[in-house]
Amino acid sequence: MENQMIAMNSPPLYEKIVEKPKPYRVYACLHLLLILCFLGYRLLNPLDESYKIWIVAFACEIWFGFQWILEWNMRWLFVDYKTYPERLAQRYGGESASKLPPVDIIITTADPFKEPPIITANTVLSVLAIDYPVQKFACYISDDGASTITFYSLVETLRFAKIWVPFCRKFDIETRAPFMYFYKENTQQSNNSDPNFVKEWQEMKDEYEDLKRRIMKASATPEVPLDSISHDVDDGFAHRSSDIRNHSSVVKVLYENSGDERDILPHVVYVAREKRSKVDHHYKAGAMNVMARMSGLMTNSPFILNLDCDMFVNNSKVIQHAMCFFLDCKFERDCGFVQFPQLFYRSIKDDPFGSQMKIFLSTLARGMDGLQGATYCGTGCFHRRKALYGVPPAADQYNNKDGRNFHNHAKAFHDLKTSSWSLEALSNTFGPSSALAASAQTVMRHTQDNVHSSPSLVIYEALNVASCCYETNTAWGKEVGHIPSLI
Repeated sequence: MENQMIAMNSPPLYEKIVEKPKPYRVYACLHLLLILCFLGYRLLNPLDESYKIWIVAFACEIWFGFQWILEWNMRWLFVDYKTYPERLAQRYGGESASKLPPVDIIITTADPFKEPPIITANTVLSVLAIDYPVQKFACYISDDGASTITFYSLVETLRFAKIWVPFCRKFDIETRAPFMYFYKENTQQSNNSDPNFVKEWQEMKDEYEDLKRRIMKASATPEVPLDSISHDVDDGFAHRSSDIRNHSSVVKVLYENSGDERDILPHVVYVAREKRSKVDHHYKAGAMNVMARMSGLMTNSPFILNLDCDMFVNNSKVIQHAMCFFLDCKFERDCGFVQFPQLFYRSIKDDPFGSQMKIFLSTLARGMDGLQGATYCGTGCFHRRKALYGVPPAADQYNNKDGRNFHNHAKAFHDLKTSSWSLEALSNTFGPSSALAASAQTVMRHTQDNVHSSPSLVIYEALNVASCCYETNTAWGKEVGHIPSLI
């Protein structure tokens, strides 16, 4: 309620820009007219000698015409959005910063040989250096291969992060993935007038090159010795096999934010879910569902950002841009997720293979916004945790003035759900973990308090929800979380 009052007395955080492309519309109408004339001609002039062939050909032409109409629906109305993160800073700056919602950021990787650890390291560094209060976000790394190489790389990456993050914030560095930053080194040096910058820049580059050498050296070996990364005899790494499809759960808190203002890093948690060759692990969707449970236990933030290990953050205020939508929409049902575009670097000239997805990003995605909204692209997306949990919007958010039955059914569905949000009922949906059911209950009841300020306190429970059989006889993958067939 307090956030809504602040929003009412503040300028909007985003602007919706609608474009009606008249040339497209004129062309589409002419094209549609020609299609209808062609189909009418076909219908009035059947081939009596080859009637069956005519029927098949006519059916195909109708289908292609229908497909064309569907495609041009996405070109009829273009919508762009402009966000104002500086207004967010004004609205929630100073003492109001405590009202900013926390965010859980999930980075997924699976194979250190197909997805080089140095790339994952850069993505992690770009996340840790995000311009957002470190007490307000947590970074989770999902390693489906339970690789000692990946884990070693993350340990080394955190050591470098303790000097890289302050460097980025001190000099207001925008590109916070070091490999891309130093790739643009000449431009970066010329744009900073601080006399100490050149010296610190060179020191930082030397440190990054040293980190890169250590990770590349580790990547050249089959695996890193266990005693160099862990001293726990009961560690999941000690019980893993060489088969990436057959290993125990591993959960390690690599860094724990104490809540002190002097802390420069957020919570950083490494997770390798249990995988067995005879149990279907559902690939990326299964990994994302495990991470939804894991983050729900440890931090339970109301928003989740998922990133592939090779999709680094190229805008340090990415969370602020996403929050402009989430915090300024009138009702929660108006914004379930925010999808960011994927931008690519070092592409081939003129992009002959279409790998930049320029047509999709410049035309189709904008057209989808003009219809109902963007599509989930699998990475670079902020989700409401409620939306992932299958929670309908609050009952008082349904607008029945248009008299449509849909709203009445939706309200009745919400009332039914509300009556079944007891811990016992939630355990049937979310699995046998009582701690996870309790964290889900706080989400259902529209609270944003974190369940645990210390992730290390729930390691045992975290290992339980990361087991390969946890989802058996639950709603995970069906009504809750990501559906395997759709991601």
